[in-house]
Amino acid sequence: MHTDTPSLMPRRWTAAATLVALLLGGCASTYRVDSQVESFARWTDTGSASGTAATAPAALPQAPQTYRFERLPSQREGDGAAAARQSTLESLARDALAPLGWTAVDGNAPSPWTVQVSASGQRQVRSPWDDPWPQFWPMFGFGLGGQGTRVGGQLVWGPMFPYHEPPYYERKVSLVVRETGSGRVVYETRAAHDSRWNDSPALWRAMISAALRDFPLPPAGVREVIVDLPR
Repeated sequence: MHTDTPSLMPRRWTAAATLVALLLGGCASTYRVDSQVESFARWTDTGSASGTAATAPAALPQAPQTYRFERLPSQREGDGAAAARQSTLESLARDALAPLGWTAVDGNAPSPWTVQVSASGQRQVRSPWDDPWPQFWPMFGFGLGGQGTRVGGQLVWGPMFPYHEPPYYERKVSLVVRETGSGRVVYETRAAHDSRWNDSPALWRAMISAALRDFPLPPAGVREVIVDLPR
């Protein structure tokens, strides 16, 4: 009795569909921004390090609150590009503080608090974990003799060209909250993140959001805060 051989086409199409689904799933995945965050709260003069019992809960400012941004001379009197970057940074901080019940006022309008936000970034040639030496790959060379055709060759090791290390970025962001009347610092927080990802407002937004995690009474010590961003 003759039996037809089952076709492989359905299996091939199934494998292809699975591959496409995986690729699409990867495109729809998220980018994890892991920041090292350290915060300090001192809402009262008698309070000590952040998150300790010495800071009385009754002294914490209850939402809603208003504040105005405060700039350093370099942030206020720098070139146009620096001022534009600072405005963008403050806009991201404003968006992060709004859900916490803190609203920014315009100009010199009276407010009980001031907020100063700053950020810095440095581009490194390679990450601290990269091999500082270029990778070497086998190469084969040959030549033709002068009298008749002679083919000879040898296997050698040489660097892979072009050789480019992907850059690595180190970024930091900080926010300082002061009491307007006395100028006393009542809250300080900073976040640090390093990765191969290029600069983007979404990345800075994630870092600011991480820095404000657990505001206004954060735990003591350095902690890792993760914010997921769509790719």
